[in-house]
Amino acid sequence: MNLRDLRYLLAVAEHEHFGRAARACGVSQPTLSVQIRKLEDVLGVVLFERGGKTAAPTAACRQLLDHARAAVTAAEAVLATARSLRDPLAGRFRLGVIPTLAPYLLPLVFGPLREALPSLELEPWEDQTAALLERLRAHELDAVLLATDETAPDLTGVPLFAEPFLAALPPEHPLAAREAVAETDLARDILVLSDGHCLRDQALEACGQTTALGAALRASSLTTLLNMVAAGYGTTLIPGLAAGAAQDAGIVLRPLSTWTGRTIRIVWRAHYPQRPAAEAVGEVIARRLRGYTESTAA
Repeated sequence: MNLRDLRYLLAVAEHEHFGRAARACGVSQPTLSVQIRKLEDVLGVVLFERGGKTAAPTAACRQLLDHARAAVTAAEAVLATARSLRDPLAGRFRLGVIPTLAPYLLPLVFGPLREALPSLELEPWEDQTAALLERLRAHELDAVLLATDETAPDLTGVPLFAEPFLAALPPEHPLAAREAVAETDLARDILVLSDGHCLRDQALEACGQTTALGAALRASSLTTLLNMVAAGYGTTLIPGLAAGAAQDAGIVLRPLSTWTGRTIRIVWRAHYPQRPAAEAVGEVIARRLRGYTESTAA
């Protein structure tokens, strides 16, 4: 039994399918299947109930998964520590980013990150805050970019930049004639994202609301929300980095009467051995964004 076999075990348990697990592991399905059979022989138990198209974990497998996951996590920590001792700014760096930030920030910072940290292999992962934090704690990500303040004792991080919110309005909306818009004026017809997006809660809080006109819309992306605003369905608040996409959709943008926005932070595990890499990535992003969001809000 070796760590490779335990990774195969975890992959099949996650995907419940040998083919998808093999693709995730970068090996052929026959290779993975043979190794799982060998692992079953070593352990003396059947790990998966093999159906026509599925591979469901058996009761014995479910009891072993936590131990396998802990073993793989510990081994990866040993490797990460060794890499950090050699060069903390080299190797793979898995960065989680929330969906309302990733499409607008990543194109701005990928070039500067490659230039400043040429030995660091950046791998972005886009997901909602709760899912990113779960993956971070499971050692599946090295750091995450969030718009919320995480104060858990097992996590640490630093603020990178403040991003203002802008009022996004249909061209014919009465508020579009104003130079600046009060958040409370948007409350009557504000649209927000579906549950799970931190921007939803931040927008409602800014407008003093607990529900929104577009609650039935359940938009899962900012792009959908912008298209609905452009169609005249309502108004919304958008983060400053999304201003270009909003204007491309034909939306009128106005600054808010008082500064309202969010702070973008980079967060990593408190005992993460490659902390210098997380700090370096954060410094490059903060440097690239310095002054950018302020000019957007002007």
